[in-house]
Amino acid sequence: MSQQEYDKDLRSVQQARRLLEQCRAAQRQFASADAAQVDAICQAMSEAAYQEASRLGRMAHEETGYGNPEHKTVKNQHAAKAVWESIRGIQTVGVVARDEARKLLTIAEPMGVVAALTPSTNPTSTAIFKALIAVKGRNGIVISPHPSAAGCTQEAVRIVAAAAERAGAPRGLVACLEEPTLQATQEILRHYAVNVILATGGGPMVRAAHSTGKPAYGVGPGNVPAWVDRSADVRKAARDLVRSKSFDCSLICATEQTVVADQAIAQDLRRHMEEAGAYWVDEAQAARLGELLFHPDGGMNTRAVGRSARALAEAIGLTVPDTVKVLVAPLGGVGAQYPLSREKLTSVLGFITAPDARQGLETCLSILRFGGDGHTAVIHSQEPGQVEEMALRLPAFRIVVNSMSTLGSVGGTCGFAPSFTLGTGGIGGAISGDNITVTHLVNTKRVGWELAPWTPSGEQEDARSDAHGLQDVDAIVRGVLDRLRAAGAPRGLTS
Repeated sequence: MSQQEYDKDLRSVQQARRLLEQCRAAQRQFASADAAQVDAICQAMSEAAYQEASRLGRMAHEETGYGNPEHKTVKNQHAAKAVWESIRGIQTVGVVARDEARKLLTIAEPMGVVAALTPSTNPTSTAIFKALIAVKGRNGIVISPHPSAAGCTQEAVRIVAAAAERAGAPRGLVACLEEPTLQATQEILRHYAVNVILATGGGPMVRAAHSTGKPAYGVGPGNVPAWVDRSADVRKAARDLVRSKSFDCSLICATEQTVVADQAIAQDLRRHMEEAGAYWVDEAQAARLGELLFHPDGGMNTRAVGRSARALAEAIGLTVPDTVKVLVAPLGGVGAQYPLSREKLTSVLGFITAPDARQGLETCLSILRFGGDGHTAVIHSQEPGQVEEMALRLPAFRIVVNSMSTLGSVGGTCGFAPSFTLGTGGIGGAISGDNITVTHLVNTKRVGWELAPWTPSGEQEDARSDAHGLQDVDAIVRGVLDRLRAAGAPRGLTS
């Protein structure tokens, strides 16, 4: 029986196995590459992806129907250029650190084969980004694309893989499933050749990655609050909010979801937001938007994801000017009874007022706890003390200050590591709260020389031991316990 005669699920599983086995062999060969070879390959991948950024952006828009092709081009360029520039100087080969005082060497080691899941919302930019950070770490990578974005993702991977091979990478080091199915994705996640999983996508996908028993970097949802203080540059904050929410129709999970406005400047903020392209809907229109965006159980309606404000308005029987970029819905509170206080991966923004910064902080906390723990929050304020106080309390691992969150969170307008996989830490169900980058795909081997030899109590110490000033272990332990008790540690802990 030829492979063409197999059912699709069988073909896809067999292809997954073949790609992973080829990737494993290629990675083992690539693991001996020197730093110059690795960088030459990554440079070639970066240049090839950057040159094709516009075409890939159009492909992603045409295939998924999501977002804005020009904005997708910007994301592809960011993935190809900014990501590479941010990791170019990171040492990922050989001895990467020497600590003479502690007599330690640190040596970089690749993790091996990366199984990568990519979303339909940012399909090409995520694929480019993941391929670059994997190869920079001397890893291989096999990508399982979202079925609704398979074509554009495969093309993005084909471009960077071909560039890598022309620059000297072993064939099969970078690969993509051509016929993605649920069965093939499960095979990729659980296959013996896979050493680490890099999952970007919806909750079920990330939970599946974490359930395999393999090391996995996954990301959770982002329900991003944006506090605008009375001290803020209100005009700039308004412009940032509208630009950010309308960028690629809100398809980056760190996009602002609800504005929390200080009552003192709320009307001024609304006026400036309307000048920038925001349109306030009334209570009835907001209710219809909630029904359009979400299913009765609170699940997101994918047909409303990544749509323009005008398209959403038409869907609820509302006519808006062509200049409108974002629909804004005033909210009476946060929670299941207020559907638009959820994460909205489309051109709709919630709006709540608060009498002061203290209540504003509490509202932001409620928004994060209602589906965005660990992800991202935004503060528009000119009061450094207020920013620091809020940042200390907000359960988010990216706090964007006085900038647009969409591009700020991914390292575009702020100094975070350029990335399209944003960790949510333990509180968000992820192993890391970082912007995931090459350092998360490199293991470190440490070599240590003896600093202080140990001699059992009662035995004669030799000259070398005396020279190192060896202390009796019992005395060391007693000293540590004494210091713990002096610091107030419970007695049971220091017995």
